[in-house]
Amino acid sequence: MREEKLQILKMIEEGKITADEGVNLLNALEDAEEKIVETEGAKWLKVRVNGRDGKQKVNVNIPISLIDIGLKIGTKCHSDLEKQLGGINLEQIIKYVKEGAEGKLVEVEDDNGDKVEVFVE
Repeated sequence: MREEKLQILKMIEEGKITADEGVNLLNALEDAEEKIVETEGAKWLKVRVNGRDGKQKVNVNIPISLIDIGLKIGTKCHSDLEKQLGGINLEQIIKYVKEGAEGKLVEVEDDNGDKVEVFVE
C-alpha cells in the first residue's frame, strides 16, 4: 500500500486531486489495509496497457475486495483510461466483476496502437 499512498500524494502535488480528495483516498486505503486478508484463492482485477512496441505502460493489480477504492484511484490517476478502453464504462466493468465475471473482460487497441486488457484472475 506504500506505493498507492505515494501515488496519491503525487496526485495532490501535481494538482490532479485536492488535498481533501487525497485525505479521503488515504483514509480509504488505511481502512482497506485492515480488511485485506490474502488467501491462495483471492481474485484480482488486472489492467494492462502495452504500447505498440510491446512495452508495458500500465500494470495495475487490484484485489477484488478493494475494487471500489481501486476504481477511484485508477480513474484519478489515469483519466484517459476510459478513452483508451474505447468508451467502455469502468463502473460497468466493476459491476460485472462484483457479479462474478472472470477471465478477460476487455481487450481493445487504441488509435496509437496501445493495447488495453482488463481481466479477473
